[in-house]
Amino acid sequence: MIDLNALNPQQRAAVEQTEGPLLVLAGAGSGKTRVLTYRVAWLMEKGVAPWHILAITFTNKAAREMADRVHALAGEASEDAWISTFHACCARILRRDIEKLGYKRQFAIYDEDDRMSVIKTVAKELQLSDKEYPPKQLRAVISDAKNRLLTPKEWLKESEGDFRSRKLYEVYERYERALKGNNALDFDDLLIKTLVLLTEHPPVLDYYRDKFRYILVDEYQDTNAAQYMLVRLLAGERHNLCVVGDDDQSIYGWRGADLRNILDFEKDFPECVTIKLEQNYRSTGNILDAANQVIAHNRGRKEKALWTEAGEGERVALYHAMDERDEAAFIAAMARKLIAAGETPGGIAVLYRTNAQSRVLEEAFVRGGTPYRVYGGQRFYERKEVKDLIAYMRALANPDDDVSTRRVINAPKRGIGDATIDKLADYAAANEMPLLSAVLDYENVTTLGSKKKQIGEFAKLMIDLTERMYELKPSAFVEELIERTGYVAALEAEKTEESQSRVENIRELQGAVSEFERLNPEGGVTDFLENVALVSDLDAMNESGGAVTLMTLHSAKGLEFNDVFLAGMEEGVFPLTRAIFDDDLLEEERRLAYVGITRAKKRLFMSHARTRALYNTRSANELSRFVAEIPQRLIMDGVGRMDARRVPPPTSGGWNQPARSPYNGRYQGQAPARTSTGSAELDRKLGLTGAQKGADLPGWSASAAPRAVKAAPAFEVGDIVYHRVFGKGQVAALTGQGSGQRVKIRFIDGSERTFSAVAAPIVKVEK
Repeated sequence: MIDLNALNPQQRAAVEQTEGPLLVLAGAGSGKTRVLTYRVAWLMEKGVAPWHILAITFTNKAAREMADRVHALAGEASEDAWISTFHACCARILRRDIEKLGYKRQFAIYDEDDRMSVIKTVAKELQLSDKEYPPKQLRAVISDAKNRLLTPKEWLKESEGDFRSRKLYEVYERYERALKGNNALDFDDLLIKTLVLLTEHPPVLDYYRDKFRYILVDEYQDTNAAQYMLVRLLAGERHNLCVVGDDDQSIYGWRGADLRNILDFEKDFPECVTIKLEQNYRSTGNILDAANQVIAHNRGRKEKALWTEAGEGERVALYHAMDERDEAAFIAAMARKLIAAGETPGGIAVLYRTNAQSRVLEEAFVRGGTPYRVYGGQRFYERKEVKDLIAYMRALANPDDDVSTRRVINAPKRGIGDATIDKLADYAAANEMPLLSAVLDYENVTTLGSKKKQIGEFAKLMIDLTERMYELKPSAFVEELIERTGYVAALEAEKTEESQSRVENIRELQGAVSEFERLNPEGGVTDFLENVALVSDLDAMNESGGAVTLMTLHSAKGLEFNDVFLAGMEEGVFPLTRAIFDDDLLEEERRLAYVGITRAKKRLFMSHARTRALYNTRSANELSRFVAEIPQRLIMDGVGRMDARRVPPPTSGGWNQPARSPYNGRYQGQAPARTSTGSAELDRKLGLTGAQKGADLPGWSASAAPRAVKAAPAFEVGDIVYHRVFGKGQVAALTGQGSGQRVKIRFIDGSERTFSAVAAPIVKVEK
């Protein structure tokens, strides 16, 4: 018996409303996953067969979490329910019936690298210049067309019809032909081909409509046109469709997500019931108040306001930096403070609008010796050695996959160069066969010359491995694959640190195959390949908690941290310049700010820089309007500064001017000691004392902060100075002159550091 008393009234109402269309507007941290899992379990409790339930979300990680929670509530019977991502669901449908579309069931699923490989090949065939037609731009055009469900011809009709449009059409059309020839689908195709299958083959649609009598969709605000149509098709006339989402967290418009899907749900299903989940279980009251104040400025939204029983908590800490390095130094120092106070590094996140902002932040964390991880780096399955072995498996499982065959034919090196591969490709094209078939028919390829021996050995290897793939369990097969290809042996022969690291990655791949085999006893190599193809970067995130997380705001969606730093809160940085003049883009940027704010559980820090060097250009930016939209009562201003000046109040046109730093050369005179609005207050609130204080060295207090002589002094060896982050020290050496002068300072903790005399936040103090 499932106990619904663990749910609040709104959550319970959403679970018990089992029949008909239901819209659950779930604010950030309001327990939407709990609602979804309880709802699936409750349906089964009420007699619905688990195989009649389809629950869809966006990441494998979310799907696994949902499946585990449902299993804990409903037991083993829940394993027959389909709980998966959109793409995994579609792949499963296509494996059963894709032959009706002229494909073979063992189709490959191409990742971004594979797509780019095909696009580059097509562009080369069309003799298109990389400068005039960048491959990434071609990929974007194709993906955008597919997101809008446009075939090449339909896309051309919508285009301007000029010379360039014709060329883009040719690329798109040839790309589609190439994928079909390789018996491959890209990620967009998984959705599109499923729609084609369901609409062109009514018996298939009827089968799945009868199968999925209750459908639940998570993160509905992130659905694109294809996902919207798929859900509508499967829901049929029963309309037992429950969608859960938050229009205020719709941040993926740039990749096809359509906010109208959730805003218009009540129009699509006039009989629908709408339930709002507004009680937040993640953040403190002040953080939620700040989030509500910001998002209230958007017009295109459904009204709701988050609240919590957790208490007010700390105000939002705002830091005014001189430049991007000052900002990074503050963030790194404050992270050290939090860790010293007992926070785990994994409970801290630094979020920024663009990847380019991470470089300076990384340098600051390196200098401070604080462990960090930049989220969004190279994924495990994208590493060359791993991808090579995966390509072997794909070529064996799908002999039509020319991309994979071309990748492995000389990996490890066996003396088969590009010229030889091109000859095989020409023979394959002339005889309308896949590249691997040309390899197997090498005796009849008259142009190979002395390379026939190497091709023959490769052909025998692939024949033997194909037989073994169907005889062995996946883990045993991968072990034999590694041995027969000599891949690890070739790496070990290099005897370098890099090659050893690559061997370790291969061993990790073997571990992944063994883990898959344990969880899927009946699964084969093709099942493992499909699992790999559907893994996202979020699924691979390390949750060990041993490092501070650095990531973009887009990547942070769905995550939570005790302490969050929002860096670069400036006009032109966040929001982006292009969004300032576009209302729709600006509202999406504001939703992104809302997402960033609501990632914080305990403490939220915001920072901006008076000047910032970004994309090789230095500019002075006004404070972000998203900060201006937070009432001053919620701001702990001037954190970490030796300056008591407040940020000027907002006006109807935004902030009057960027916040100033007392350390800039334009300012003269003394910088006052920190006040209750500065770092001392934060130290007190965090319970930091003595050596734990990153900006206060032992024996120092806010009241004892040094008195500055002037803002931009001419330093001399022996001068006593004060650095905002590292505290008191003495000038040990000077190099260079003017704007290029560097000053080495020996601090009282014994460390020595070198800074720019002009840019560093240093003041000379009285001895």
